[in-house]
Amino acid sequence: MKPAARPPTPDLGRDAYERVKAAIREGTLPPGTRLTEAELVARLGISRTPIRQALTRLETEGLVSHEPRRGVVVSRPDHQQVIELYSIREVLEGTAARFAAQHASEAELEALTQLVAGEGRVLDRPAELSAINLRLHALLHRAAHNRYLLRALAQLTDNMALLPTMLGDPARARQSHEEHRALLEALKRRDGAASEAAMAAHLRSAQRHRIAWLLRQLDGRAEG
Repeated sequence: MKPAARPPTPDLGRDAYERVKAAIREGTLPPGTRLTEAELVARLGISRTPIRQALTRLETEGLVSHEPRRGVVVSRPDHQQVIELYSIREVLEGTAARFAAQHASEAELEALTQLVAGEGRVLDRPAELSAINLRLHALLHRAAHNRYLLRALAQLTDNMALLPTMLGDPARARQSHEEHRALLEALKRRDGAASEAAMAAHLRSAQRHRIAWLLRQLDGRAEG
């Protein structure tokens, strides 16, 4: 009689990493938050060693960084990092849109249609609108049906989570919705080039609003 198989040993470092990353993505740990080992041990109920492993991995991915006299903090992307994020986002999500036009199933296109329609009903509710926006982009990524592209987009999405949503601005909310509608129409036509162009236009528009927001932040600090 074979001995009973032992349950797999939990990877506490990976567990700590996933839980801290989820808190950053969800905004529970916003950019600039100081992260101490003692506080994370109390928060997660995990010993210091896996916490250390998690922070090292998160730093490698750019989600946490060291600040003088503060130690480890949730990263706050600067102007140049924002430019770089949007530049690579345009490349990767533009490719995802082109692939989705070619490979998305009818069920995936219908789900995207429902999400875009849902946006139109919550344009005055930023939290709900932001949640739909995240689901819409995540579904588009999956609809590209390319595992390597999906992996790269997952890393990008984690880094984009360090930036606050711009959808609290009513004008940007309406504009983003119209851009999503244009993208959806191109996807439904199975037009890869038009889908890629629509996504690129959407992301350039988003970048312009983001840069304007950053400049307002800098002006506010200067006045202070």
